[in-house]
Amino acid sequence: MAAVASRAGAARAGFRRMFSVSAFSPPPPPAARPAAEPCNNLFVSGLNKRTTTDGLREAFSKFGQVTEARVITDRISGYSRGFGFVKYATVEEAGEGIKGMDGKFLDGWVIFAEYAKQREAQQPPQSAGTPSGYQYSS
Repeated sequence: MAAVASRAGAARAGFRRMFSVSAFSPPPPPAARPAAEPCNNLFVSGLNKRTTTDGLREAFSKFGQVTEARVITDRISGYSRGFGFVKYATVEEAGEGIKGMDGKFLDGWVIFAEYAKQREAQQPPQSAGTPSGYQYSS
């Protein structure tokens, strides 16, 4: 009986060994996003859905002259989509705004402020005969 038990134990160990070594390597970690170069426009994320443009402007105006503030809202509900933009008069004021508000609470939520990235020029979609891009066969 002991011989049968030892063979069963050896079989289980071999089975475990067979599946413990994987031929697949884990995927590489995601590449870090490149930081945006300093500019006077800030991207603010983590906003509460009840945050308004006026509230955003008021919170960031403590750190410099805000020339423009905008909370991006949902078209249907009208509530914040969770992010917005703040534009300062100078790059130095924008840096102070990041130092003062990044990781701080606004309307009960922790927000994150960073320099906004410039939009890349988008290519217009190539239509194939119709404005919607669909081709119809006759």
